[in-house]
Amino acid sequence: MPALPADHTGVRIKRLRREHHLTLRALADLSGVSYSTLTKVEQGQIPASPHVTASIARALRISHATVLGQPYVDELRADDLDILIRPIREALDVYDLGPDPEISPRPQQLLAADAEALLAAVRAGEIKQAASQVAGLIQETTTAAHLAKTTEAWRLLASLYRTAYDVAAKLGFGDLAAISLSRMDWAATAAGDAVVGGMYRYMRALTYMREGQYRTGARLITLGLSALEQAAPGREREVLTGQLHLGAAVMAGRAQDKSLAELHLGEADRIAVGTGEAGRVHWLSFGPTNVAVHRVSVQAEMDDYGTAVETADRLGFPSGWPASRRAHHYAEVARAQVWTGDTDSAFVNLLRARKIAPQQSRYHPTVRETYLALDAGKRRLPDSFISYGVWLRL
Repeated sequence: MPALPADHTGVRIKRLRREHHLTLRALADLSGVSYSTLTKVEQGQIPASPHVTASIARALRISHATVLGQPYVDELRADDLDILIRPIREALDVYDLGPDPEISPRPQQLLAADAEALLAAVRAGEIKQAASQVAGLIQETTTAAHLAKTTEAWRLLASLYRTAYDVAAKLGFGDLAAISLSRMDWAATAAGDAVVGGMYRYMRALTYMREGQYRTGARLITLGLSALEQAAPGREREVLTGQLHLGAAVMAGRAQDKSLAELHLGEADRIAVGTGEAGRVHWLSFGPTNVAVHRVSVQAEMDDYGTAVETADRLGFPSGWPASRRAHHYAEVARAQVWTGDTDSAFVNLLRARKIAPQQSRYHPTVRETYLALDAGKRRLPDSFISYGVWLRL
């Protein structure tokens, strides 16, 4: 269900609720979302949090993407991004066909350099660059892996499947993201790489978290931690372990389990003291900064928006910290500030998110919903607010 102009999530939830012949009270009871919150979300007074949208999707037995209105088809077409999706699908389909006789792959080190550049592009928020190149690299590396049959070749292919997942998830193609993860697991198994296997379970757990299936997500985190115990001790394993704990913390926060969230945050914090800033280890951005960013996320998921904003005010980013993570953080803080009534600061943070990672921010549901909540409030905002909406194509 593509989003319509100015069709914020609240309007979409109202339409879906009526299609299921439910009253506001009935949907509140089914979803576990308070009647007051649901009313304000439907009226566009406040942005819908991920917890709210996932709870609505679970209650109505529909996909989370349907509630969000993703993918944003018209916007993708305007940016010439829609035409890049089919080649990625086709590249993911040939994983088990063996070497392609019409492809002569380049040496491993050249493929690895290109794969690393795509990981860097995603972290820099350059989604179109990654989307335009990943399909061809997957096809070339698939043939190379089938010919070489080495751990390094399969691990490289798993990395490219991860990039396909990142592109699909950021552009709102949940089904393609799920296929990408399945291929990543296949390549990680062929490589016999416990670290990549642990990362696969972490990323799969996040997909279940987005759908509101917290119990399944938590089970995957547990499996991921078990898989990492088979990996060789060292910084790489510690970073992946810490990142799994961060994912588990946000999942617990979204499930409204504060004590479990704090337990996972504490464990991640302990590990981060030992690893320091490890942004380039599998490009997970793990370290003390990422623990602090996730603490803000957990506080926001627990509806403790005031504390989330205060925590964010004390947070600083080291030089070179990934643009995609910073932009995501500012979008989350903006949403929290709408809840606290600080609309001026909320818009400032939306501007920051756009400046840091414009391609990512244009397709970020939190950015769009926060903007529409500000617009629905009819508050006095600068002229640049209107141009921001035009940029979002809302």
